[in-house]
Amino acid sequence: MKKLVKTLTAVTLTVGVLAACGQEEENNTTEIGNNTGNNKEANNSEATEEEGPLVIGASNVPHAQILEFAESLLEDEGIELEIVTFNDYNLPNRALADGELDANYFQHVPYLESQIEEHGYDFVNVGGIHIEPIGLYSQEYDSVEALPEGAEIIMSDSVADHGRILSMLENEGLITLTEGVGINATIDDIEENPNNFEFQANVEAALLPTAYENGEGDAILINSNYALDAGLNPLEDAILTETADGDNPYANVIAVNSGDENDERILTLVEVLRSEEVSDFILETYESAVVPVDE
Repeated sequence: MKKLVKTLTAVTLTVGVLAACGQEEENNTTEIGNNTGNNKEANNSEATEEEGPLVIGASNVPHAQILEFAESLLEDEGIELEIVTFNDYNLPNRALADGELDANYFQHVPYLESQIEEHGYDFVNVGGIHIEPIGLYSQEYDSVEALPEGAEIIMSDSVADHGRILSMLENEGLITLTEGVGINATIDDIEENPNNFEFQANVEAALLPTAYENGEGDAILINSNYALDAGLNPLEDAILTETADGDNPYANVIAVNSGDENDERILTLVEVLRSEEVSDFILETYESAVVPVDE
């Protein structure tokens, strides 16, 4: 069974197929493992071939990497996985709604809910897998205390992340928000801004690492998936990192079209991604930059 990974960008929907290295060796290993329980394995294989692969849309890092690790575990369950990677936050939901994907794995709950409200998607959240704490990065300053009066703070244009970011800054005592706004806060909800920070919220999330590398602004808030993809280490390079405790509502989830939430292959996918093997992989690979959801 051959691993199939596709990539879609915001510029083009052209799909590129990447073959994994050492595939022949992987096939041999699978074949040897199938010597036990041939009838059951053969039946699973035939069913999978009839259904076709389970097509999952994902961000490059860490989502696609996590799925690639889980691929062999899913094969053991008779499920062939096809991973389609995206460099944009809008395309995976469009592709899911258009029936090009069976599920996607790239977004947290508030973003999913905002997309459903904005576009009328009929999606269902079938389970959280991990949390990616947002980090504050600066080329010039090595702590939040060192940020100057009137510092320019750049953040994503994704409104679903604004309340998350502002709450994080409020927890550090940098700003005060209108009481009760919580994760729905916007820049207009800033009541006290003692350092007169200037907030710029007009940069696409995927371009934030580039803005950081170009030295734009005094500090930039970057989602961990894009930071990792750009070679940044959220634990070492960020001057402030969001907490990822049990109260964090920003779990990255598996989303499907309504009606598919009870599909056995989808339920197995969620079960595998929440397994001890996958959780250990996440912790060992990303340390505290990506944290498994504790269900």
